[in-house]
Amino acid sequence: MPARLIDSLNTTEALADVFSDESLLQAMLDFEAALSRAEAAEGIVPAAAAKVISTAAKAASSDIAGIAALVRETQRAGTPGIPIAKALTARVRGVDAEAARFVHWGATSQDVADTGLILLLKRAQPILAADLSRLEKNLQALSEKHRDTTMLGRTLLQAAPPVTFGLKAAGWLGAIRRSRVRLDAAFGEALVLQFGGASGTLAALGGKGLAVGKAMAADLELGFPDAPWHAQRDRLGALVAASGVLTGALGKMARDVSLLMQGEVGEASEAGGEERGGSSTMPQKRNPIASSLALAAANRVPGLVAAFLAGMVQEHERGVGGWQAEWPTVAHVIQSTGAAAAAMAEVAGGLEVDAARMRENIEATHGTIFAERAAMLLRESLGREAAHKLMEEATRKSTAQGRPLAEVLREIPEVTKVLDRKTLDGLDRPENYLGVAEELRKRLLEF
Repeated sequence: MPARLIDSLNTTEALADVFSDESLLQAMLDFEAALSRAEAAEGIVPAAAAKVISTAAKAASSDIAGIAALVRETQRAGTPGIPIAKALTARVRGVDAEAARFVHWGATSQDVADTGLILLLKRAQPILAADLSRLEKNLQALSEKHRDTTMLGRTLLQAAPPVTFGLKAAGWLGAIRRSRVRLDAAFGEALVLQFGGASGTLAALGGKGLAVGKAMAADLELGFPDAPWHAQRDRLGALVAASGVLTGALGKMARDVSLLMQGEVGEASEAGGEERGGSSTMPQKRNPIASSLALAAANRVPGLVAAFLAGMVQEHERGVGGWQAEWPTVAHVIQSTGAAAAAMAEVAGGLEVDAARMRENIEATHGTIFAERAAMLLRESLGREAAHKLMEEATRKSTAQGRPLAEVLREIPEVTKVLDRKTLDGLDRPENYLGVAEELRKRLLEF
């Protein structure tokens, strides 16, 4: 289903479908169906009853409950598990009154709600993985293409010694890859069944609780945890936190791109076309729209992460108010992360890099960004403090007069005694002052 208009900048169509009301309803019904089948296999409920329950647990072809009615009943019950079980029981009763006795047998409402959410996360994972894979592939190609493209380094938003755009792209890639690895691990831990019954002991099933739980986990293709986790939300907390870190890494890339797109910088731009990046009033503009979506997510997600972590302090075996707050928090975090990943994959795939403008911006500094290089060359003869002071004065004069730094240095006897003409002539060539930039780029790409 398409995203709601109010959520249109905070999700993707695929993730909006995953977290839709219909999808969540079916996920909770899938829990109930798997429960009945596992219990039938253990001889706890009749096989015939399990068959009727499984057949009835199909939201798309049933009238189990209108979404609006389900919302109202959930608000009164404090959990969706109660109205879901009630509605499913009524539907089963209409087919087989005896089978209706076995709906939701031995489970608790939080089992339904938690497993329903986990099933949605299971569907969301490959969607995020696909966009992140596309993004990583695009960034790798971008870094390779521009391994020799020099540009200004920028520290505290001020011009600094040169770097390569290939290194910058590799830096984005490194952070995103590390964050994706953490996210994958968090998904691996979080995608587990919730099944504990009233107090987390499965006492209603006697000695067959573990067998039923293992069968349910296999049926739903989820992991089977060491114990129910009703009040232990660490796995979900790790997933939410990993999503927050990844979104931050995506936001860092988006911030850099949007700054490079500023008119007075003009070194890169997102791909245009298909009404992407235009202005309603200024025809000349190409706005960093995809980057703005990632930045919006990076602004939004930290608060959601904090909200989830605050709700982890839950009481005894089942919490009051903590897990009830999680559904929208987790859904918004995952969708925001996915929206950022999809947006930046698009950016990396179509980013237009203006290498000539990058060179022009280096030259516009009149060589002052190489003051560090000159100071290092002078230190051995003049000492650190004297060399630093001399270069401060020389760069100030270069800037004030709009003259190349090397030209100013040629007029200073203390400099010409140490540095020959060839050295001064090559002082402002960025290719000569990249250090181990290429080695660092390659290290970032090794994974």
